[in-house]
Amino acid sequence: MTNTASSRKSAALAIAAPQVLSRDSGESLVDQIVRSIEARIDDKLLRSGARMPSIREFAEQQRVSRFTVVEAYDRLVAKGYLESRRGSGFYVRERSPMTAAGSARVVEAASQQLDVVWLVRNMFRQYPAQQTPGSGLLPNAWLDGEMVANGLRAISRQCQTLLLQYGNPQGWLPLRQQLQLKLAELEIAATPEQIVTTSGVTQALDLIARQFASPGDTIFVDDPAWFLMFGSFAAHGAKVVGIPRLPDGPDIAKLAELAALHRPKFYVINSVLHNPTSTSLSAAKAFQILKIAEQHDFTIVEDDIYCDLHPGSAVQPATRIAALDQLNRVIYLGGFSKTLAANLRVGFIATSPEMAIRLSDRKMLSTLTTSDIGERVVYKILSEGHYRKHVDRLRGKLDGVRDKTVKQMERVGLAVDIATPAGMFVWADAGCDTNVLTEKAMQEGYLLAPGSLFSPSQLPSTRMRVNVANMGDAGMLRFLEKHIGTAS
Repeated sequence: MTNTASSRKSAALAIAAPQVLSRDSGESLVDQIVRSIEARIDDKLLRSGARMPSIREFAEQQRVSRFTVVEAYDRLVAKGYLESRRGSGFYVRERSPMTAAGSARVVEAASQQLDVVWLVRNMFRQYPAQQTPGSGLLPNAWLDGEMVANGLRAISRQCQTLLLQYGNPQGWLPLRQQLQLKLAELEIAATPEQIVTTSGVTQALDLIARQFASPGDTIFVDDPAWFLMFGSFAAHGAKVVGIPRLPDGPDIAKLAELAALHRPKFYVINSVLHNPTSTSLSAAKAFQILKIAEQHDFTIVEDDIYCDLHPGSAVQPATRIAALDQLNRVIYLGGFSKTLAANLRVGFIATSPEMAIRLSDRKMLSTLTTSDIGERVVYKILSEGHYRKHVDRLRGKLDGVRDKTVKQMERVGLAVDIATPAGMFVWADAGCDTNVLTEKAMQEGYLLAPGSLFSPSQLPSTRMRVNVANMGDAGMLRFLEKHIGTAS
């Protein structure tokens, strides 16, 4: 090797390598190397296209093993900083996606139109829980992360080989058997063959829309209702029509009138702890809805995602249409994202045996299977009795804050005119356009859920959904007191 080539190699090595690697810092050698090279690329000390020192050269200069350098280089490739060229070595990528993403101009969501996508996008931003009364999730501190983590660890030890394979398209059988017992407690008779697991209720509704609705068909929803399905159904080309929701269920006269006019394919309803009002269906209206569905030949899709936040019919009235119909005209949906973990996407459909086969086939064609890992974790938590105690604690916490939160809301000017003895939401009236109020709140770092988003019409509303578990921030209360009545 010539002196010139040797000098170039030494200079490149000096630029690429960390000045000092510490064996006592608590940070692994691999992490130190990765962090140092990232910084040199971000600071343009290592230019795009520059060749990195070989693994052997780097290891010798830093007095580390070649395995350490290999792992560091592999991580940098995975993060988009380096690229590996076969037979030639490692080079700085022409453009680092991580650097480009970091330097891109961020457009604040507050400046965008308030719609379903806006609220969903902002749900994924990082806020302290007490600054998100518009969130649909319980605070992390209320959920039992250790219980879920223990389930994951146990599954990873027991089923390593199985976790490398596909699951059953209909869902893991032991979980479906456990769900059979859960449904029986609600007086809904279903065999495991009538149950299909899904990646949350969101996927369940998507599968049902694909099965029942063609472009131009009509789907009924409550008005107000869970906003995400409006866009999902519209994406299938369906017409979404809202049925006015009253404290004891839908407006029956309006349901009958619109059913005769539109001939809907199905009607999605929260019978128990309706989102966003936390009201529940009366027994009389449950019978009337079923009668209208039979008369006009449409399916009822009963979304019971908040089932476990209700104390039970022995404590408070709760009628499920699926219990009256026994899964003939009713498709029942449930899940665990609200009570266990939002990231544990495990939901299920209970329906007739014939429809279960059709929906399972649609699921298989769209996603093959759902995660066997998540289903096994949920099964473990359910079957070992941990879940029942956990949801008892959640209900107790909600009961402990609900009355206090409602009083705080009323003190700052929010009207609470719908009784909500259970659940996590209050459907409050701000007396002003809550779209405007939400935009102002966003500028001060608070996430609200304006009423317009919960209606298929998306018209301005004075209503807003409040999560009682996330309403304790003093600054949030001061903001509301200052701006309620002035937003226009």
